[in-house]
Amino acid sequence: METQTASDLKRRVMNFNRKEYDDKTLLSLYKAILLPRLIEEKMLLLLRKGKISKWFSGIGQEAISVGVAMALDKDEYILPMHRNLGVFTTKGIPLSKLFKQLQGKYDGFSKGRERSFHFGTNDYHIIGMISHLGPQMAIADGIGLATLLKNEKKVTAVFTGDGGTSEGDFHESMNVAAVWNLPVMFIIENNGYGLSTPLNEQYKCGDLSDKGVGYGMEALQIDGNNILAVYDTIKTYSESMKNDPRPVLLECKTFRMRGHEEASGIKYVPKELLEEWAKKDPVLNYESYLQEEGILDDEKIANIRNEMKLEINSSLDEALNEPEVTADSAAELYDVYAPFKQTVIHPVSDSTSPKRFVDAVSDGLKLSLRKYHDMIIMGQDIAEYGGVFKMTENFYKEFGKERIRNTPICESAIIGAALGLSIKGIKSVVEMQFADFITSGFNPVVNNLAKIHYRWGQNADVVIRMPCGAGVGAGPFHSQSNEAWFFHTPGLKVFYPSNPYDAKGMIAAAIEDPNPVLFFEHKALYRSIAEDIPDDYYTVETGKAKLVTTGDDVTIITYGMGVHWAKKILNENTQISADLIDLRTLLPWDKDTVEESVMKTGKVIILHEDTLTGGIGAEISAYISEHFFKNLDAPVMRSGSLDTPVPFSTALEENFFQKEVFRKKLLELTEF
Repeated sequence: METQTASDLKRRVMNFNRKEYDDKTLLSLYKAILLPRLIEEKMLLLLRKGKISKWFSGIGQEAISVGVAMALDKDEYILPMHRNLGVFTTKGIPLSKLFKQLQGKYDGFSKGRERSFHFGTNDYHIIGMISHLGPQMAIADGIGLATLLKNEKKVTAVFTGDGGTSEGDFHESMNVAAVWNLPVMFIIENNGYGLSTPLNEQYKCGDLSDKGVGYGMEALQIDGNNILAVYDTIKTYSESMKNDPRPVLLECKTFRMRGHEEASGIKYVPKELLEEWAKKDPVLNYESYLQEEGILDDEKIANIRNEMKLEINSSLDEALNEPEVTADSAAELYDVYAPFKQTVIHPVSDSTSPKRFVDAVSDGLKLSLRKYHDMIIMGQDIAEYGGVFKMTENFYKEFGKERIRNTPICESAIIGAALGLSIKGIKSVVEMQFADFITSGFNPVVNNLAKIHYRWGQNADVVIRMPCGAGVGAGPFHSQSNEAWFFHTPGLKVFYPSNPYDAKGMIAAAIEDPNPVLFFEHKALYRSIAEDIPDDYYTVETGKAKLVTTGDDVTIITYGMGVHWAKKILNENTQISADLIDLRTLLPWDKDTVEESVMKTGKVIILHEDTLTGGIGAEISAYISEHFFKNLDAPVMRSGSLDTPVPFSTALEENFFQKEVFRKKLLELTEF
């Protein structure tokens, strides 16, 4: 393709201040900013030839990516976006492997499962974005928090665009970083457009750096096309932030010279605006400056460019010649979860004591905190107040407020921060004050925690506690049984104990598991049931259902509060001989125990408190009908709550449960 050179500029329009930086540093910056430009030119050529399918161009913005990556230490994390090729190249990723990733080849970073720069690599301390733009900022908070907890004196840098500053994740993450004094550098690439939406339709404030003031953090604006300005600013502030941990907001003014992605074009951009910014080309202006300084001449420039082009072409050939990915269903399924073979831990002593459900979960948390010395718990009001259900009462006195961490009201940021902690090897438990509030953090759960191991092999060592369920007169927004929302999401695990023994052993097991676990706790069970359970640390086998009662007439499959409803009705109808299966683990659920029981009884009813339509019972019913139809003596039945929101009044709430419908269906089934 036709490209400009420094001599094409009539005059250099940017001012550079080298300060005390030596020639070697200035030359290394030139090589670093030139490489992504040459790669982009090659990619655009391949795009026109149909050899690649899509490209998000960062031409005109390279100074920001390169300046940041050059200024930070190699082992400091950067969380870039899809226009930050310079981060990946400056961090030293081998071009052949990078190109294999971009071409969707197996030997990239994601085995062909992810597009372009949507990947991470701990080897190079890069955590790539997901398409939702904002969630990477919360992950940066988690990494920043981990560096503080580990006393590492490191800075984390995270990128966003001008459009991304309108997202809730931006505001939540900025606020958390400010409140916790996290050494995170929030870098806004203000390139003029959010796809085709110009700045005046994106925000009302004068400058995006103004937003930092509202969070009580330092904020500044610089010329994002001036690589020396970017490099020096990042260098200066990062050294300061290591000694005085705090977040900084940096708005880098630049311009996107090509389309949001190549197919979208730039017809909406005024021609004179493009011409104005073309004069501010970050590569050519810097090249011209180095010529004036006597660091570069035409021969050196030609040699550097030729050497880079040879490396680019060679690496591209290697990537393009690699065979396309071959699908293997077994391998695909295997990588959904991080490898984990549970070893069930039994109590050391015979010591037991009576514990309510709430005490059991609390005890499991406390013993896990003692076992994992850097594990932290995060949630609203969990420190001095002890949480709304007093689950963590007085924990802060033993473990300190760094580990029992009150959070602002920002579910999305805290779940994202938990993932950042996991990237740094720290386990965390996040308490949702009520399971209903997970909606405010839904995106990081289903799109980051659940997918990240499948995408590029990073586990999410996060447990989210979910106080759930109705029966306590709490109304539509504090009473939902929303486990089915997550039952459909590969990569998550869903635990739902029904009794104190399982509650303690399963919360400990969930924390041991390196995969993301949603741990459902029915609020109405917290203080209504108790039993003698071991005082020692122990775990319960997960993925394994529990036979609460055995019988030959019918199989009842349930979990949580449903176990207690079913037991009560069986006690009132002693003529029914039933296998009562408490699933305990909903994802993955125990098909073997269900199969064995169905083969024996030939009659099945599935019970859950969640609303009937689309509940977990529908999937289990379909599985049984598909696989064991010949063994059934009656249709598979389901019983769930009324298909309405959870009502407040006692009479309406009791009707919502439809317990009498379950009783009638059970009797009907046994007589079929």
